[in-house]
Amino acid sequence: MLKKLLVVFAATFLMGACASEPPPPPPPPPPMAQAPTFMVFFDWDSSRLSPASLNVITQAVTAFRSAGNARITATGHTDTTGPESYNMALSLRRANAVKNELVRQGVPAPAITVIGKGESQLLVPTGDNVREPQNRRVEIVISGQMAAAPVSNDLTYCRALSAQYRRLLGGTQADAIAGDALARCEAGDTGYGIATLTKLLTDAKVALPPRT
Repeated sequence: MLKKLLVVFAATFLMGACASEPPPPPPPPPPMAQAPTFMVFFDWDSSRLSPASLNVITQAVTAFRSAGNARITATGHTDTTGPESYNMALSLRRANAVKNELVRQGVPAPAITVIGKGESQLLVPTGDNVREPQNRRVEIVISGQMAAAPVSNDLTYCRALSAQYRRLLGGTQADAIAGDALARCEAGDTGYGIATLTKLLTDAKVALPPRT
């Protein structure tokens, strides 16, 4: 009898111990999506874009087009050689050189913000008067991505495609086919306009406006 009581007591004790254990902590939240960032580097005391820099900027343009309604911030930096005032101006020249190339490749100028930081935010910490190549850079950040409202009406969607084309491609790739499609959208010929503009935007790797 005593043995049975001991077994019951032990079982009860174990059940109570299990019940008193705190629940496991909740899983950590998923990491926040980071804004796409691209880095363009420069020769010493120069704001000229190298072939490698042009390639990076092209990648940034592709990311901008696929993001939909986004903005770009181009922030210029320098190393620690030269006076601080000169480096501030040089960092702005570098940022503006990147902006000019972004615009040449079809990014609307109002979508780009230019900032100069001079030698105040070094990527590689150094002393004064050090020619560090990693510090001579412009950081291109694509942010503010927003999903457009879904479009259900054919005429409204055709016009949304037209607006997307004019905003991102109209200044660099306008041609007779695109012009005809834009005109037909305005005239209500949505079948031709939607099909043609969809192909043009897709071929250019531009995100299409969502449609329900």
